[in-house]
Formats: sequence, structure tokens, C-alpha cells
Amino acid sequence: MPFARLATATTPTCHIGLGLAAVGRPGYINLGREEDLGTDRSAAALRTRTHELLDAAYAQGVRYFDVARSYGRSEEFLADWLNARPEAAADVVVGSKWGYTYTAGWSADAETHEVKDHSVRTYDRQRAETAELLGDHLDLYQIHSVTPDSPALTDKELHARLAEAAATGLTVGFSTSGPAQADAIRAALAVTVDGEPLFRTVQSTYNALETSAGPALAEAHDAGLTVIVKEGMANGRLAAPHAPDALRVVAEETGLGCDAVALAAVLRQPWAGVVLSGAATLTQLDSNLHAAAVDLDDDQLTRLATLVEEPNAYWERRGSLPWH
Repeated sequence: MPFARLATATTPTCHIGLGLAAVGRPGYINLGREEDLGTDRSAAALRTRTHELLDAAYAQGVRYFDVARSYGRSEEFLADWLNARPEAAADVVVGSKWGYTYTAGWSADAETHEVKDHSVRTYDRQRAETAELLGDHLDLYQIHSVTPDSPALTDKELHARLAEAAATGLTVGFSTSGPAQADAIRAALAVTVDGEPLFRTVQSTYNALETSAGPALAEAHDAGLTVIVKEGMANGRLAAPHAPDALRVVAEETGLGCDAVALAAVLRQPWAGVVLSGAATLTQLDSNLHAAAVDLDDDQLTRLATLVEEPNAYWERRGSLPWH
């Protein structure tokens, strides 16, 4: 599978990926977005910003890039970069997601930014859209934001479609969200086609505030899935100036940023295959990548563990974050 390329990579940052949710569209829920992006959020400006981030990430050893149909024009921006840099395209792993449709019309003030639908009809439409943009560059296609009640867990016709895609060499995975991520992960692990497990990767939210998916992610890893961690910065809540005091103190002890420490704590998990940076600026990216150099001791990890929130409270807070 394509992730074998990551397993043999030797750069310190090879297990940090770059997700383009924050730069593929003008509106998102990350804190501090006004300072990060400024006022020019035209497609041309965000395309340039995305390409600068991709250039810097690749130069510093990042080899996994993550997009989605609902991340505005992220697939298009990534495809343009890959097509202009064939040497990099041959060396990276590209993942995208289907299941949400972007509906904001390139506005940060839209009433609805994305609509979720895990039907076969949506899969067929979005698979064709992704193929038109990314073509053979696509390595991994994930169901976007599976929850325990998602029809994607029980739709046999959809499973057959995904198995057909897997038979052509595409890796099939899923992402999760919400307070019941662990239940969704375990349900997905039980999905089989012709007696074989369907999914080869799982992408879940895990960070210093939200750790509830940890045991299920360990089970997924033991079952042979590659685990991708998203939202390691809790949509900016773990970055300065928003970071809680315990994280600030540990960051001061390491001499690095709160963001690097937060991502380093995730990288320490033995089941974490790839941890995503969602950087929107080159400064953020550089700081995020320092996570590979952070060496946390047991006392520091114990203090960071005090930050954990009850899952329902965490997801209620996340759901209240405004689209900036």
C-alpha cells in the first residue's frame, strides 16, 4: 500500500502530514483565522499560499498531504502543485475524502458551508470529481466523518463500490468525528467484503483535550490499519495565545511552541502513523514541524493529561466555533 513509502522514509518529519482544510477555502473554524489569512481570500491568493506551504512542507520532509471534496478548492490546488512538480509527485502520498459537499460558494459568511451525505450517489459523483482533478496522484480515498449512525457502515452496495476501487490499487479508508468516535471505529473495523476487511486507514480527532478515541485507534493499528490523526491542535485551542496554562508551562520547559508540544504528545502514541499539521502560514508550519524534535518526559505527559475534557463537552465546544 502507498503508506509503505512513509514507513521507509528517514526524515524526522516523515510522520507529520499537511492537511489543507484551512487554506482550501476562505472560511473555516480555526481560531485566529483573521490574523492567519488577512483580508485577501481570493482563490488566487489561497492557491499561492497553498503552494508555498506545500513547497515548504516537502522541503522539510513531509510526505503525506490530505485534502477533501468539501475543503473548497483544496484538491485543485494540490493537483496544480503535483502537476508542476513531478519529482515530488512521485515521492508523496495523497489522501482525499468524500461524503461532504462544499456549499459556501467561496464565502466565509455562508449560512451552510458543507452538507454531509454518505450515499452511493454522492460517492459516485465525488469519486468522478476527485478523479478529474487528482487522477493517478490519488493514493487514499476516505469516507469523510463517519459516525456510528452513518449509513456508510451498513450500505452493502457502497461497500462493493469501495472494494472495486480498492481492487484497482486505491487504498480505502474512513475518518471519524463526534463524541462516539470509538464506536464508529470499531463498527468500521467489522466491515468486510467477501470476508476481507474493507478499510485500510482510519483518520480521527485526537489531541490533548480529546483522547477518547485512543483505545479504538490502538485496536485499529493492531488490526493493520494506518492511523492518521487530525485536529491535533484542537482547531487552534492548543496554540498560543489560546493554549491552556499546563501546556504553556511544558512548552516553556522545552523551549518550543505550544503547538509543537501538542503535536509531539500525539506523535508519542505508538499507534499514530501520521499526525496532521493544519498550518495556514509558513511560520505555523515551521513551528508545527518542530514537534519531531520534542522529547517529553513522563512528568510532562502527566501534566498534559490533566487537560483532557469529557468528549461531549469537547465536541459541543467545537461545534460552537464560528466559521471565520
